[in-house]
Amino acid sequence: MGAAGRDFHNFNTVYRNNPKYDVVAFTATQIMGIAGRKYPAILAGRLYPKGIPIYDEKQLVELIKKFKIDDVILSYSDLPHEYVMQKAETILATGANFKLLGPKDTQIKSKKPVVSICAVRTGVGKSEVTRYVGEVLKSLGIKYVVIRHPMPYGVLKNQIWQRYQTYDDLKKYNCTIEEREEYEPHIQRGEILYAGVDYEQIIRRAEKEADVILWDGGNNDFSFYKTDLLITLVDPHRPGHELNYYPGEANMIMADIALINKENTAKKSNIELVRNNIKSKNPKAIIVDGASLIQVTQPELIRNKRVLVVEDGPTLTHGGMRYGAGAIAAKRYGCKLVNPIPYAKGSIKNMFKQFSQLKNVLPAQGYSPNQLKELQATINAIPADAVVIGTPIRLDKILKLNKPAVRVNYDFKEIGNKLPRLIKGVLKK
Repeated sequence: MGAAGRDFHNFNTVYRNNPKYDVVAFTATQIMGIAGRKYPAILAGRLYPKGIPIYDEKQLVELIKKFKIDDVILSYSDLPHEYVMQKAETILATGANFKLLGPKDTQIKSKKPVVSICAVRTGVGKSEVTRYVGEVLKSLGIKYVVIRHPMPYGVLKNQIWQRYQTYDDLKKYNCTIEEREEYEPHIQRGEILYAGVDYEQIIRRAEKEADVILWDGGNNDFSFYKTDLLITLVDPHRPGHELNYYPGEANMIMADIALINKENTAKKSNIELVRNNIKSKNPKAIIVDGASLIQVTQPELIRNKRVLVVEDGPTLTHGGMRYGAGAIAAKRYGCKLVNPIPYAKGSIKNMFKQFSQLKNVLPAQGYSPNQLKELQATINAIPADAVVIGTPIRLDKILKLNKPAVRVNYDFKEIGNKLPRLIKGVLKK
């Protein structure tokens, strides 16, 4: 059971070329356009010359009965604990086993030191912290390569491994908005980034270019690589979530460093709540405090205006947030937020029905060329004076917008100066 990421990795590390098992299907959820495809033979290995079909998760019980399934392996992330157990009960009721795979069986050992940036929820600020850690490594004279958690939404046989260094690489690999949101900031900073599907091949290629591997995690999943320093982000805007989401709580318990981000925009009581939860679950973790600093290009275009706020997609959808950096910035400049729901087109309209917590912000959804057109049509139909782009990519360069747009940039700032010393200490060992 997956969403085109952890599921493929679990298969590759545990089941591929393993004659003890016969994997008959993947199921897909969370991400549109995954079901109905095949995990191709070139990735599936010698035991699956025809590849492996991918079905919609809605067919799960039917598939268990049809194929007489013994084991069902849950392989996606950012799930409430209650949801995980509801899935388990559904599967157990069919007679099949419900399984979760852990780091011991699925993490790949690198020949180089690995620093992993993970989180308890989607949208806590992993990417900005990854960029900050990159700056620390640069200051130490250490050559590093970033490896990003997978987002293989395109043609899988063309995405076995991908190396990004220039903006042309984004076009080369036909990146979706969701991929651009994660890759573009690294390219902008002159960093080398790898991603794809086969993380054994990826790490072996990256090792040739780096002294240190920097894992930029996805959702609240744990790292694909055995880790020398695990930094887990915790979000005081969602206090208590660090105890209630799979597998984010495991990330917190495993963390060498628990980093409380966004303290500059969070309530003090919420900061203390997450701090106490960290101490109760992982008393050995070193707690680091941080802020997410927001800047707006050309704020005069939005001051006291009616604006449409477009936010990072995954943060608001399966991340469960009601707002992001764009909304915070808009309110700072006295903007009135226009509700996009009445103007939503096609799949964007369906997305609002699925994520009912969203009211006055628009997630940047663009998993396919058609959805990209629907996003553009939605933005252009909304009666606003300007667009506030809270996603980290140049959305105004991808879409043709009929109104002015400003970008919201956000960067991590450590409160104190623990991280450089801790990173240096681990790498010395």
